[in-house]
Amino acid sequence: MNLRHLPNAITGLRLAMAPVLLWLLWAGYYREALVVAVVAGASDAVDGLLAKRFHWQSRLGSLLDPVADKTLLGCAFLGLWLAGALPTWLVALVLARDLVIVAGAAVWWRLAGPYDGEPSWLGKLTTVAQIALVLVCLFDRAGWSVPLNRQMDVTLGVAFLTLVSGVDYVVRYGVKAWQHRGKPAA
Repeated sequence: MNLRHLPNAITGLRLAMAPVLLWLLWAGYYREALVVAVVAGASDAVDGLLAKRFHWQSRLGSLLDPVADKTLLGCAFLGLWLAGALPTWLVALVLARDLVIVAGAAVWWRLAGPYDGEPSWLGKLTTVAQIALVLVCLFDRAGWSVPLNRQMDVTLGVAFLTLVSGVDYVVRYGVKAWQHRGKPAA
């Protein structure tokens, strides 16, 4: 294997960890799920570091990396919901926001050409908050109790950021689409 493809291979493995994480959470193997989540997080850091350090970035990697991240995070939220650790309304909000972003990207691609996919600082902050909530829930379910008021604080913060960042994406790309109207797809 050409080493320049290593970041994409690592990303592919992270993508493959998503259904494993979902199953572990559904089956009640919380400590194992925590290990998978930590390994997946570390793999995200490693593939990004390798891609940047050795200039191994690729168009495939720029598309696959956020798909792997969102799939893993979505499976974590779904699995934690199945385990009774997250409320239905929050999981629905998180998944709806991601579906709106993916649908918007698909429409953009169809009408205007390639989608840059660069997340906003608000989107990045939302992802960090969502990861923090997943870790809080995983630690709690794995037996390292987290005070309920801290879980609620993080849950409400994630809900707020998810809603605001979803609106931000719709508005920003709506404005870009309005400005782009009538121009041929790239």
